[in-house]
Amino acid sequence: MKKSFITGALVLLAGVSLLAGSVQAKTMKISHVRPQGTAIDKDLHWFSDTLKEASGGKLKTKIYPASALGDYTIVQERVSLGAISFACQPPSTAADKRFQLIYFPYIVENWQQAQANYGAGAPLRKVVEGLYAEQNIHMLAAWPVYFGGISFNKEVKNYGNPDAPKGLKLRVPPMKTFQLLADETGYLGTPIPFSDAFTAVQTGVVDGVIGSGAEGYYSSFRDVTKYYLPANTHFEVWYLIMSQKDFDKLSAEEQAQVQDAASKFEDRRWAVAEADQAANEKKLADYGAVILPITDAEIGAISKKAKTTVWPVILNDVGKEWGQSVLDKVSK
Repeated sequence: MKKSFITGALVLLAGVSLLAGSVQAKTMKISHVRPQGTAIDKDLHWFSDTLKEASGGKLKTKIYPASALGDYTIVQERVSLGAISFACQPPSTAADKRFQLIYFPYIVENWQQAQANYGAGAPLRKVVEGLYAEQNIHMLAAWPVYFGGISFNKEVKNYGNPDAPKGLKLRVPPMKTFQLLADETGYLGTPIPFSDAFTAVQTGVVDGVIGSGAEGYYSSFRDVTKYYLPANTHFEVWYLIMSQKDFDKLSAEEQAQVQDAASKFEDRRWAVAEADQAANEKKLADYGAVILPITDAEIGAISKKAKTTVWPVILNDVGKEWGQSVLDKVSK
């Protein structure tokens, strides 16, 4: 009798433990890099709510904005290990330098071309999926952000001439693409971690920032942005990624629910991204920044300089044969 009672209790305890583990496994963390209330934060809340409703409340998530779970490079590593379930953020070139390829300056030059190359099923998109897969990360969707520009804290001259020395230091992200782009177009690129970038501009260590766009500068640098140059330096796209380990734990039905919600999340963004870029440029202007006028011819000259001086170096860095094979697939 005693033995039967103990056995039954153990079975019950095991069942409760398994149930708790199942619930816990499906209460998943989502990390992103922007503050609460920004466009990506709102869209991820939509994704979270949609996923919860589609799964009948079984798939629950909790959103951590503003890099609360760590810098995006650390978060990508944690997603790879299964410590974080989801993230929507830029890919980390620290994890794989081949990710530099998608941030080639002027690899695409308008929104139609961007969607043709970064949208679902596009060759460039498949390359990104493959790079993530090598890190045990399942790529679910793309979230197009903007065409990039340059934020200045002081007046800049000859900004439309890539051959003219500007005499200004710019904070660049830890990617060789942006370092070279700054250096080759007349600026002095200075690598500084994102967490220290605002203070660096505020204290005069650097005179501005390259590597983001109007949305990013308004979110994080509006108090130190006196001038904004919409030079279309690069196309910024973030990816909604999921730990492959966590994805594999889901049933086939749950996997389909996750992917369906992610695809809708992406479609909604493509529909408004271009207008959102214009709205953020207006926000900067309304906040007091001068939007510097730049002609298509000047952007074309900067693009030509970048393709001539920056692309060959990065191709060698990522592997010339592999990189060129990817560039050859880019739709013009």
